[in-house]
Amino acid sequence: MIEDTEQGESTGRADAPRIHSRVSARIAAIEESATLAISAKAKRLRSEGVHVVDYGAGEPDFPTPAHVVEAAARACADPRNHKYTPNAGLPELREAIAAKTKRDSGFDVDASQVLVTNGGKQSVYQSFATLLDPGDEVLIAAPYWVTYPEAVRLAGGVPVAVPTTADNGFRVSLDDVERAITDRTKILLFVSPSNPTGVVYPPEEVEALGRLAAERGLWVITDEIYEHLVYEGHEFVSIAAAVPALSERCLVINGVSKTYAMTGWRLGWTIGPADVMAAQGNLQSHLTSNVNNVAQAAALAALTGAQDDVAWMRDAFDRRRRRMMELMAAIPGVECVEPGGAFYAFPSFEGLLGRDLGGAVAHTTVELGELLLERIQVAVVPGEAFGAPGFARLSYALGDEDLALGLQRIADLANGRGGSSA
Repeated sequence: MIEDTEQGESTGRADAPRIHSRVSARIAAIEESATLAISAKAKRLRSEGVHVVDYGAGEPDFPTPAHVVEAAARACADPRNHKYTPNAGLPELREAIAAKTKRDSGFDVDASQVLVTNGGKQSVYQSFATLLDPGDEVLIAAPYWVTYPEAVRLAGGVPVAVPTTADNGFRVSLDDVERAITDRTKILLFVSPSNPTGVVYPPEEVEALGRLAAERGLWVITDEIYEHLVYEGHEFVSIAAAVPALSERCLVINGVSKTYAMTGWRLGWTIGPADVMAAQGNLQSHLTSNVNNVAQAAALAALTGAQDDVAWMRDAFDRRRRRMMELMAAIPGVECVEPGGAFYAFPSFEGLLGRDLGGAVAHTTVELGELLLERIQVAVVPGEAFGAPGFARLSYALGDEDLALGLQRIADLANGRGGSSA
């Protein structure tokens, strides 16, 4: 008979069985992805017939380019794709990723340094898991994407936020990084263009940060998933290419999800020094084995085929970006640093906090997010999820009509005209 653990504990007996929690402390400590949670709420309301304007989703609203879908359809009929393939990725895809990296960022790598993963999130997790020992610190500019600190903690590391402000354009400086470095610091996480702020670091700042990391013996993990989404004179510069001295201490994370509207295909990759990539490949062999072969064939077509779709999608995002900035400028209490890349704006809503908004008052942006969704059916992601209370992330990867409609609803609410728009 299994002894009642609660009764055994209450007797104080030495042989009382240990009480085990149903979920490990490590996993229980993970915060739910705020972006996915907001998107789920919006989708639930839509299923009930409510017209929700969803600024929460971090994915293009365009379909995957036709020639990519056609390549996937052909791959489905190829018996080779019905079997296991190499854990690190199809050889031809790894070659294509190496060639694309040289073409787009000037960073010269060999295909043997490429590991194909199930999306960028797996690359992020595996990169931290491969490099970090318990207690190692990772410097992360705040505001930050919600997954970064959770992936660091899962790997036993300590995420260290390096604060930025709207006044400095949400960019960390050399002094900011210098002050944050301790004898436990192992990694500088560098992201440009940034999620959630859309900041793009100028080339000279990219190089300066890279040189500092090299001089201090830090690893750099650089997430380049938004590399092609830069606007109005801003320039994407890969820190790995800008500072060759980092070549043996840098991991590059990328994928096809944002550039080619392929978020659901789950195809990313990591590039790094051969020994570290071999270790990361060993981890993946036990975690997931090879990535879906049909998705790999689709990614190959995306990288090696015509890039016209990339250009017109970027132009569409740029048009929406400018329209969003124009509309937000007319909302009292809302201020926003103009984003130079990705497809997000990160406005301050502090001017709306504590005010009467249609008979309700929000004191935090979490409360404001709930109010916007309930009162006017507009979904935004509160800044608390990104380490920046008082702000919120609004994606402009949605249709032009909805983009304008949602901001008009917010403006009406801010001007005392808001009510239920269901």
